Amino acid sequence: MATKIKVEQGDCVEVLRNYLPEYFDLIVTSPPYADRRQHTYGGVKPEHYVEWFLERSAEFHRVLKPTGSFVLNIKEKAENGERHTYVLELILALRKQGWLWTEEYIWHKRNCYPGKWPNRFRDAWERCLHFTKQRKFKMNQEAVMVPMGDWADARLKSLGKNDVVRFDSQVGSGFGKNIANWTQRTQAYPTNVIHMATECGNKNHSAAFPQALPEWFIKLFSDEGDWVLDPFVGSGTTLEVARSLGRNAVGIDLLPEYCAIAEAAVADAQYQLLEERAAYDKREKKTSDRIHRKPDTKLPPEAARKPRRVKA
Repeated sequence: MATKIKVEQGDCVEVLRNYLPEYFDLIVTSPPYADRRQHTYGGVKPEHYVEWFLERSAEFHRVLKPTGSFVLNIKEKAENGERHTYVLELILALRKQGWLWTEEYIWHKRNCYPGKWPNRFRDAWERCLHFTKQRKFKMNQEAVMVPMGDWADARLKSLGKNDVVRFDSQVGSGFGKNIANWTQRTQAYPTNVIHMATECGNKNHSAAFPQALPEWFIKLFSDEGDWVLDPFVGSGTTLEVARSLGRNAVGIDLLPEYCAIAEAAVADAQYQLLEERAAYDKREKKTSDRIHRKPDTKLPPEAARKPRRVKA
């Protein structure tokens, strides 16, 4: 399936006004954090961040389909010895704007930046806030299932009498379990904690996130042929992943140099896909030729000889 990828330069609040309502199936992005990337995006002050963001999220709400999702990767900073509250304030403001705060996923950074501080430990996680327009939305849970792991072999090897029936909790919580239901399963649904390493090469961008992060959400909240939007596209990671998964995508960035990086990234991804497709087609042709090859009608030298006459 041919995909359409577009990179637009400008402020997303202005660019998105050119798009029809309910155009996109998924919005996944990581905006500049408050007071961060001062030399990149100018740095929005924490006390003005909510007001700045709401103008843009109003457009996100307008162009998102009713069954769509909006995934926001963001993290509050520490200031004067305590965490700032602008992310919490933003969540409450988005709810007032009409968004449903459906879920919060935690991105656990396996290779978080080392360091030591007098009043806290290393920052090893970031928020991925999930907002929707309605309670029923597109969600492909089977697309992100994970292997059961070795623990299942040991746990399910020998089942007790309470494991083969629905065994209600003895604390009166009303919850029950039937361990026997897991005996034939090889995969399980994941938790809302996503374990991924940060991007090793930042692609000349000050805040690139790993491909695995948008990939996980694109698989979960969209189908092939859907439209994905990243209004703060940066180095183009979301667009690369969207194309590789057969989704159409639009990326917007304020800085022309980052739009150029994103366009180059998408072009490289397209070239790689074409190479992979050509290699696949070549393998398929070899297999097809081998299967449909006509049998050799020439007789071997032994068969071509005249049979000897046997005397009676």
